[in-house]
Amino acid sequence: MITTWLVIGTAAFGGGFAFNKLFPSDYKWFMRLRRPRWLTFEKAIPFIWIFIFICGITSAAALWEAQPSTLSTWLLMASYAIVEFAILSYTPVMTRLRNVRAGVFSGAIGFILGLVLTTQVWQISSLAGWLLMPYLLWSPIGTYVTWVMVRLNPSQI
Repeated sequence: MITTWLVIGTAAFGGGFAFNKLFPSDYKWFMRLRRPRWLTFEKAIPFIWIFIFICGITSAAALWEAQPSTLSTWLLMASYAIVEFAILSYTPVMTRLRNVRAGVFSGAIGFILGLVLTTQVWQISSLAGWLLMPYLLWSPIGTYVTWVMVRLNPSQI
């Protein structure tokens, strides 16, 4: 399991790193946006995402260990990558378009893809399915925060 986790983790990290280099974000623009007053946990968000990505990598490794090298497992591994890139696209899509509403749509699409992946994964490994739950719980919160930001930043939609 350690070797599987390292291979999948390296691929996820490498893919994420390459994606961020190919599609940089305008963080200065994003940081100037108004946020809801109740968003007191913003400094914890990077740590929440690190936890979610570790759970996702562990989920993929558990799935691979449960059913290694089958066509359906390879297709699910591709689905994990698609969900990862959907998650990673949130900030570049929103900041490059300078449109907060685009962030809402990006977050919603990521959640839907994650939900579909979870339903497929759960049929093979309940552990792998449970490990995707942190993303399914957090994604709607992040999308809701962005939706509130749309109303707080009407000139940025």
